[in-house]
Amino acid sequence: MAIPYDGRTVYFCIDLEASGPAPGRYNMVSIGGVVVRHNGVEHEKGDSFYYEIKPDFPGFDPNAMRIHKITREHLETEGRESKEVLLAIDAFVQNQLKPGERPLFVGHNAPFDWMYVAFYYSWFDLPNPFGYNALDTKALMMGRHQLSWQRCNKSKLLKIYPHLHEPPEEMVHNALADAEFQADILIALLDDEGSDIDLDASTDLP
Repeated sequence: MAIPYDGRTVYFCIDLEASGPAPGRYNMVSIGGVVVRHNGVEHEKGDSFYYEIKPDFPGFDPNAMRIHKITREHLETEGRESKEVLLAIDAFVQNQLKPGERPLFVGHNAPFDWMYVAFYYSWFDLPNPFGYNALDTKALMMGRHQLSWQRCNKSKLLKIYPHLHEPPEEMVHNALADAEFQADILIALLDDEGSDIDLDASTDLP
């Protein structure tokens, strides 16, 4: 059974890459977002955005930088100013909303991505267009399928929803590609039953 739609929520699936584990010491390197809204029958993807951001802070963790492969030099020459990006995202969000609708930040894993976004808006003394609410798709999967936290991974998702497809290897950890995949995950969790597999099987536990 699909999760009921409340008639007001517009989902913004957000993914970002960072230069380290926490804002204030480290930088938001890139950010991508995809709109998911209800069309009267089911949820569907809409418009998207993607930005790479000039560094503001001195922290660059080598392990984090290896994950997304966007170099400091590239960001310093090609990235956009962070305040400019924040204002552009705010305008994007407001332009997507109809009267009475409210945005909901969606992440996988949401605490990390929302933490960075909330910090940057606060640092520039700008209102966070997403407010203080966020939806974590791992937590949604946990409740939707009565799974333990450790079992709520993308490997299990692909078994439950075999129509889902991860980004190609060369696009993994591209913020927009990951946000697009995350939007597909959200739509599956909101609208689909999933395949009839043995969710109690423990063979795929880490």
